Amino acid sequence: MRPFRQPCFWGAVLWLGLIASASADPALRQEAAEAQRSQAELQARIDAADDEARAMLEALRDLEREERRLARESAELAPRNARLAEALDRREAALDTLADTREALPVLQERLVERLERWVESDVPFLREERLARVAGLRARGDEASPAERWERVVAAWRAELEYGREVDAWRGYLGEGDARREVDYLRLGRVGFYYLTPDGRDGGVWHADSGRWAGLDEAERREVRNGLRIARDRRSPELLTLPITQPVELAREGGA
Repeated sequence: MRPFRQPCFWGAVLWLGLIASASADPALRQEAAEAQRSQAELQARIDAADDEARAMLEALRDLEREERRLARESAELAPRNARLAEALDRREAALDTLADTREALPVLQERLVERLERWVESDVPFLREERLARVAGLRARGDEASPAERWERVVAAWRAELEYGREVDAWRGYLGEGDARREVDYLRLGRVGFYYLTPDGRDGGVWHADSGRWAGLDEAERREVRNGLRIARDRRSPELLTLPITQPVELAREGGA
């Protein structure tokens, strides 16, 4: 409900004076009616201005509430924005060094391949042809593969070499060249021991890394190699083997044993 508003004092005086004279003169009655209309219009304008003022006040209050809400949200987002800014700075720094990294990566890959090749050539000569072929494959397909694919192959080759130092393996192959070539069973205990045994069990040897040649085994040692072959082929439960070693344990550990 709109509150009662008292008319202007002078308007009220004029209104009362006109009412008093209206009954005596028609002209005065008309003038009184016009004054009444003017007074009503004035009151309507006052009421409209009052409504507009109240609407503006309410809008101002809404703006103040919205300002407080935005201030709270800004305070909550400030730490997150700081973290995002730090992350962007790190990414920009990484992008600045990306070009240098791309230029250095092929050189690093080639060095790793060369080092792997030298390692295989100087290592215990088990599966030598297979391992050298793996290294050669890194170079043969280098120009066709993308940098990422070549990097994956280099890492895989190094991982395979490291795994050799943690495995017990047995396979049948050939020993010697020409007329001396014969079929033997090989036993490898990581990089600590590398042995061969003829199928009839009458001849066997251990590879000596220091001299780079095979050394013969006596009957007891050949029997241990035979037990090791059965263990590697899952034909016998694991047990302690008494055998001469191929190279000192410290050197074998450097190769992942």
